[in-house]
Amino acid sequence: MKLGILGGTFNPIHFGHLRAAEETRDKAGLDKVVFVPSGNPPLKTADTIDASHRYIMTKLATDSNVDFVVSDVELRQEEKSYTVNTIQRLREIYPEDELFFILGVDAFMDMPNWWLPDVLMSMVDFILVTRPGFDMADVAKSPYIEDGQRAGEDFLRLVSGKKVIPVQVTPMDISSTEIRRLLREGLSIKYLLPEPVERYIYGHDLYRQ
Repeated sequence: MKLGILGGTFNPIHFGHLRAAEETRDKAGLDKVVFVPSGNPPLKTADTIDASHRYIMTKLATDSNVDFVVSDVELRQEEKSYTVNTIQRLREIYPEDELFFILGVDAFMDMPNWWLPDVLMSMVDFILVTRPGFDMADVAKSPYIEDGQRAGEDFLRLVSGKKVIPVQVTPMDISSTEIRRLLREGLSIKYLLPEPVERYIYGHDLYRQ
């Protein structure tokens, strides 16, 4: 099977995450999208709630879609959740499947600041999704892209030999940061995320302080 790997803090997960995942699955011909809530992210902020809550909310948000799977691979480790290690563990879990790492254009362009980026670039193919305010054409300027290529192709070849597949998704101006702000201010978050997630947040009094 062709599996898309979508990692993130999902703090909390919302319709922007879900719609991007669904469109990516459809347009890139993936069989499943595997959501990987971060366990102990390297850039963890003070308002990042416990991984167990974020995992449960991701499960609640995706349970109605048979093409979505949630992995607890990062919750089962104590060290920092570096993507290189996560991809390696997922390869061990899905040895017969073709893996594609899904991330936004902005994150890909920041890849030189990640841990062991050259190693990651040699491990897996990438699917890049559009993000508001970022130009897909800039991807060709990445030091990890082979020279002489330009945006607009079906895929770009990495220096490592792996490929990058661009996918245009519907822009949705929803952010976890904004949802957390609304909750702190006692304002409604309805229609920004699935109802089961909304009920879980209120039921466990999350993000209110």
